[in-house]
Amino acid sequence: MCDICRTTGSGLSHGLSRRHVLHLLAAATASAGFSGALSAKEAKAPPKPQNVVSPDQALEFLHKGNQRYVAGVSRRHDFKHEREALTAGQNPYAGILSCADSRIAPEYAFDSGRGDLFVCRVAGNFANAESIASFEYAVAILGAPLILVLGHESCGAIEATIKSLKDNSTLPGHLPSLVNALAPAVKESAQQSGDPLANAIRQNVIDTVAALKSATPILQGAVSDGKLKVVGGIYHLADGKVEMVE
Repeated sequence: MCDICRTTGSGLSHGLSRRHVLHLLAAATASAGFSGALSAKEAKAPPKPQNVVSPDQALEFLHKGNQRYVAGVSRRHDFKHEREALTAGQNPYAGILSCADSRIAPEYAFDSGRGDLFVCRVAGNFANAESIASFEYAVAILGAPLILVLGHESCGAIEATIKSLKDNSTLPGHLPSLVNALAPAVKESAQQSGDPLANAIRQNVIDTVAALKSATPILQGAVSDGKLKVVGGIYHLADGKVEMVE
């Protein structure tokens, strides 16, 4: 007998309210729908079978793609046939959390084709509720085995946060939301030696990787099961090379 049947069959003698039972039913329905989506994904052949790889293989894909990009020998991608293949679905080999900076283009930086990367972008490349939920979808439903947090040199969002905190000033419009999100990394790196901006950029990548790894239950569970790896990197503007952050 399931937990819901057991509690309802007892005439709510354990003190459960009708509202509580309805919550249990809703949770069970959502769980069944989620499992059904996973079953459908597993039963359906992936549109890009070459993307069904381990976390380490996915990281190697990114590394080799970035090497080609830096060397100026990017592949000629057949976007026409990729578009046709991807009408039935998608199975990216990696998720990328990137800054919205116009100089940073993950699909170019890793010499990837359509359907290879699941990209979320926000100024300052920090993890918010929406990006975490998006990566939960990429991992649990699409089967992505890797997430890369991609920071970059001369990040304007982090530079503005440093200045705002130093001057104790409030930026106009909705910009304070970026400052609030990036302030912890700026403050944590403030005592480090070296360039304050570079230190804050690196610390923000480290903190965001930790936030994604610990996002329960989906991402943390996938990491614990060895199905997902979350790593960090910094994009160098001059040559396009992505330096991995430990």
